[in-house]
Amino acid sequence: MPRVKPRVVQTALPDRPNRWKLMLRRQRKLLRPTVFASAAVIVLIGIAVAANSFGHGAPMRDRAGMATAGIGLTIQTISIEGQEKTPQKLLNAALDAKVGSPILGFSVSDARARLEAIPWVRSAIVERVLPGTIHVVLNERRPFAVWQNQGKFTLIDQAGKNVTDSNISDFADKLPLVVGIGADVEAASLLKSMEAYPVITSHLVAAVRVGERRWDLCMNSGANVQLPEGAEVPALAKLAELQTSKAILDRPLQEIDLRLPDRLRIRSMVEGPCGQAHENAAHAPAPATPSRKAT
Repeated sequence: MPRVKPRVVQTALPDRPNRWKLMLRRQRKLLRPTVFASAAVIVLIGIAVAANSFGHGAPMRDRAGMATAGIGLTIQTISIEGQEKTPQKLLNAALDAKVGSPILGFSVSDARARLEAIPWVRSAIVERVLPGTIHVVLNERRPFAVWQNQGKFTLIDQAGKNVTDSNISDFADKLPLVVGIGADVEAASLLKSMEAYPVITSHLVAAVRVGERRWDLCMNSGANVQLPEGAEVPALAKLAELQTSKAILDRPLQEIDLRLPDRLRIRSMVEGPCGQAHENAAHAPAPATPSRKAT
């Protein structure tokens, strides 16, 4: 029987695109972002035109807000983080965001500036989250001490910034009292140094800034401890050692002078306690410790 040769069937291969077709495909890919960008520009132009039709003379932000309120871009939710002490009334007035008002008409920068003008607020973040949320994050000042100056009492933070002069009595038993001109900005350094000496802080009534250059410590025994200018730390260490060994802060002394490093001067109580040597502090939030006049 004769041999039958197998028949080879050839399949047609797709034609390879020529270079013009390849170039066209590449151009289409490059054109897509441009098309989307153009569409976005057209939408923005449409909003601007629509906003312009809502009233001449109004700021563009307000007109854009009115133009988009009809499609649901209104304030529906106001979320606030970090609020502990900032009064709600002041917060609402500064934020000035009302549910139902156009969210694109709300100025983030203006609201942030108003919030940071509140004494309780150190800094604020204000965000517009579309379609309908205003999100606020507050960084509040932390009360550090009560500052008395010329008969007025103010709550201050660690940097000496005024926090509030209202409801000071709420903090009187929890915070130290510092007195005098300059005591607000210099208190943090002194009180930080005193943290190492609880035998002193447990007797402290007030720290008084004298002549804007040094400190006196008014103690609950009535003694007035005079610290040297710029050398508070060694003087505090010496005072702590004297209290531990001789209970000096529990004695009826009027004055303990530590201004000289090689000498200690003590005066017995012959007049009133240190608080009576200061100006009247009838409204003091802490035990009577009026401010002392510079010497």
